Amino acid sequence: MSRLFTFLGFVLFIQVPIFAQFDGIVGTEGCKAIEYKDSRFIDWAKTCIVTRGKVDIAKPEKGLVSFGKEENAIGAVNSTDVYDCVSLGDAGEAILTFNHPIVDGEGFDFAVFENSFNDTFLELATVEVSSDGVHYFGFPTTSNTPTDKQVGGFGSVDATKLNNIAGKYRGGWGTPFDLSEIADNENLDKNNITHVKIRDVVGTINPQYATRDSHGNIINDPYPTPFESGGFDLSGVGVINNKTNTAAPSAKSDVATLVYPNPCTDKVFVKANGRKVTVYNITGQKLQEMTPAAQDLIQIDMSGYDKGVYIMELRNNNSVETLKIIKK
Repeated sequence: MSRLFTFLGFVLFIQVPIFAQFDGIVGTEGCKAIEYKDSRFIDWAKTCIVTRGKVDIAKPEKGLVSFGKEENAIGAVNSTDVYDCVSLGDAGEAILTFNHPIVDGEGFDFAVFENSFNDTFLELATVEVSSDGVHYFGFPTTSNTPTDKQVGGFGSVDATKLNNIAGKYRGGWGTPFDLSEIADNENLDKNNITHVKIRDVVGTINPQYATRDSHGNIINDPYPTPFESGGFDLSGVGVINNKTNTAAPSAKSDVATLVYPNPCTDKVFVKANGRKVTVYNITGQKLQEMTPAAQDLIQIDMSGYDKGVYIMELRNNNSVETLKIIKK
């Protein structure tokens, strides 16, 4: 009998890591999600290039997804608006760059935001980084979601079964990543990350098309989602540690709360705390530039511009903040 218990104990011991549970939904103990307005964010993506994926990878005749624009993933996430995103589609991807390279600092280094409207409808993506824009290296991923049954197009996923996979939290809450978890490689400088690649997880359990985690497990998430907004919906990427690492955490919060109204119709008011303010259109053309006094509340006239997304840059000698302004 004692040998039987010993054997069973050994089996349980070796199985625990395989079926280990990870942190859960927002509000639960140990949850690692970071809210979009957290003062730790000192920068946001400056550019975004999307390669659209298919509406349904198994039915290529349905074409590519089309919801949102690349500019929706640029600049700060400033709300939980589920429409402020760009859809990647099955196996689609986005490559983002930043004002300053991301570095492997203390704790989490950046976070990826998806637009999920609740805690269980989770459309997922893997994350890779590069220090030269050529060689990409992914975070080690784990998905313990059972694969004996397909998660349906409007099905639910348990966040506690996922690790290092973007999209495991509801909209407005980012999935954080720590560069120290990526294995060292001569082609990767973890203190000079210039590009982040977000790749949609094809959630089917059909091995012909499935995405697998680092252990070879199929990642099961809602499939099919045969709409123009199918696949991972990228809202933004927020940076916590970069090469400047000098922006006071409170400064971003103060500035972000004093850019209003946003969206706007004709005017935007900005409390820039003495930073130089530059407004660009989405193609990078400079439209306005001014340097207010430290306490000045400045007014920016947007009345002559077309409806759409504009980028506001706030800069001093030590830091750059990029904000997204929407003209209605």
